Amino acid sequence: MIEIIEDYRAFLESVKKRGAGGDEGRSAVVRNICETVRQKGDEALFSWTRQFDRWPADETNVRFPEEALESAWEGLSDRLKGLLILAKERIIAFQTKELETSRIGIEPGGEILGTKVEALDTVGLYVPGGSAAYPSSVLMNALPAVVAGVRRVVICTPAPDGVANPVVLGAAWIAGIREVYKIGGAQAIAAMAWGTKSIPKVDKITGPGNIYVALAKKEVFGVVGIDSIAGPSEILIVADDSARADWVAADLLSQAEHDPLAGGILITDSPKLAKAVKSEVTRLYGELSRKEILAQSLQNYSKIILVHDADEGIALANAFAPEHLELALKEPLAKLSQVKNAGAVFLGHYTPEALGDYLAGPNHVLPTGGTARFFSPLSVRDFQKRTSVLSFTESAFRNLAQAVIDFAEEEGLDAHARSVKERLK
Repeated sequence: MIEIIEDYRAFLESVKKRGAGGDEGRSAVVRNICETVRQKGDEALFSWTRQFDRWPADETNVRFPEEALESAWEGLSDRLKGLLILAKERIIAFQTKELETSRIGIEPGGEILGTKVEALDTVGLYVPGGSAAYPSSVLMNALPAVVAGVRRVVICTPAPDGVANPVVLGAAWIAGIREVYKIGGAQAIAAMAWGTKSIPKVDKITGPGNIYVALAKKEVFGVVGIDSIAGPSEILIVADDSARADWVAADLLSQAEHDPLAGGILITDSPKLAKAVKSEVTRLYGELSRKEILAQSLQNYSKIILVHDADEGIALANAFAPEHLELALKEPLAKLSQVKNAGAVFLGHYTPEALGDYLAGPNHVLPTGGTARFFSPLSVRDFQKRTSVLSFTESAFRNLAQAVIDFAEEEGLDAHARSVKERLK
């Protein structure tokens, strides 16, 4: 079910390579879809939608009326409404604290230097909308954009056989999004990137999706901004003998159930805990519903790794650079400074990763596949842009003029140097 190992080198390499390669055929398909939408606009957009989602999409029915969104919200149970409102309030509270503001400083000698911060003008969010509905992802993507002050936020979500997921629509309504299109797949990404008559173009695209959506985001990057190319989900737990085996096992399974390529990894210096977690994983597996997915992810990308101590465990965690990192330790806060690469860190025995997925407040859109080495969680700052601001008085200009001339001439850029020399005459 899940193996206990000490030599982790081969496993580490296999985790880094999961999901890589084998996409050449799908990449060609996605490239063709994107190119036809770029060239033919709505004609291609609707043609692909009819083919993949099996309903007669056209310019008259591609956008949900606002009353349909409101109706979807009203149709949700009171319990689900309460959950969505609670999540909304906590996400907004956290993201508001993350807002950046413009900073303009007057420096000695007559210089004004700073940064002007503005919200992006228009953003497109992709939301899966088939049998799997994740209203939490609607809120996690939409609310930071709303807090940032993005003028126009749109959602594209698929409607297989013409049937939209009401939970997704209801979540969009409570998030304040009123422009929602029943378009999914790579064609939705292409439409948002280049724009069509029915779907005006956006400046940035965020949100999860299948491999075709991920490849399409890769294809349009540069035409628009994107959040990241998301890979399989993962959790890594560094635990000592203070951890409870059943809690650790449950947390490992919480991510392993996402996808056959998902991973649940335990690193511990306690052989006793390792054996107990292995047993608990087997027990809990028998009680869960997604057995086929769990069997594959537990077999291929989930392991229990024995190390000498917590310090070695955290060093190994930094090498994995996991999406989710739990420190199930006696004194987790004391070890936080050693963590260098992780999408999110969950400290202590009462902070399961599931809290972060739904209600804690920080975003659950996190870097995967080791990209926590250079990517950060999605936040309000991803929906802001920064512009440098510079102003020099004459005296401040003259203080640096000759150095600028020297630099420009060193690089062989005579016109740069001349633009300064002219002002010195």
